[in-house]
Amino acid sequence: MEVFFQTLVAGVLKGGLYALIGIGMTLIMGVMGIINLAHGQMMMLAMYLTYVCFHFLGLDPYLTLFVSVPCLFLIGVGVQKYTLNPLLKVESLLPENQVLMTVGVGMVMTEVARFIFSSNYVSVKTSYSDATFFIGGISFSMALTIAFVFACVLTGAMFWFLLKTDLGRSIRAVAQDAEAASLMGVNAERIRTITMGMGAGLVAAAGTLLLPIYYLFPDIGGPFTRKAFVITILGGLGSTVGAILGGVTLGLAEAFGATYIGMDFEDMMGLVIFILVLLFLPGGFKRLTKV
Repeated sequence: MEVFFQTLVAGVLKGGLYALIGIGMTLIMGVMGIINLAHGQMMMLAMYLTYVCFHFLGLDPYLTLFVSVPCLFLIGVGVQKYTLNPLLKVESLLPENQVLMTVGVGMVMTEVARFIFSSNYVSVKTSYSDATFFIGGISFSMALTIAFVFACVLTGAMFWFLLKTDLGRSIRAVAQDAEAASLMGVNAERIRTITMGMGAGLVAAAGTLLLPIYYLFPDIGGPFTRKAFVITILGGLGSTVGAILGGVTLGLAEAFGATYIGMDFEDMMGLVIFILVLLFLPGGFKRLTKV
């Protein structure tokens, strides 16, 4: 039974960070109607930024949140403004052009990182990277627990922003009906740009929080783009609450798969859950939520 609870704790802690990754993609999906396939690569850039700040400036990885999040917000805004918004104004036989553009942007980000840092694995080791503490005989990773707390705070702040501010209400209005929001005076293009920046900022926060417990290399973005996509589908396209449930579900699936089947099956379990949801709950957890 102790193994079960230990696995449960590990899955929930990891799932909290996955939720932060998924919320960023879900916001972009809800407002723009596309899947951002450069999502994981944006996270990779934030991780390298954290790595540089730690090794060359001596900043604690968690303090680097105040650097990585604003920087990736600006990168997200730039990507939307200069590569995606122009495609909205072009008549095309391929409405998926925006998605294809994000693939290209992600590839460029990966190769730029490879050119600057090479393909070598790097890491950030702090005094708490391998530290643990115990509650009732269950061990908790210090780094993962701190990251989980930060993720909860950021998620709460994001919900407050969406529900209580005028800009947040405008984002929700565009997500629900962009044409109607435009008729009410909302600048939909500006909202799309800000939303891409917010999505990039959220995934940047997740990358910074994960770096003390992950190895970093230029191609790490691909697997995390896949995880974000799975979370978005599990949660139901455009549902922020569903993204939280999807992230926790994926974290638990990976943790229990690794414990009871084998480490080699960790990623496979998440994909199995993904297929089952597509088959038996096509709308994802959005059917169970209203946000």
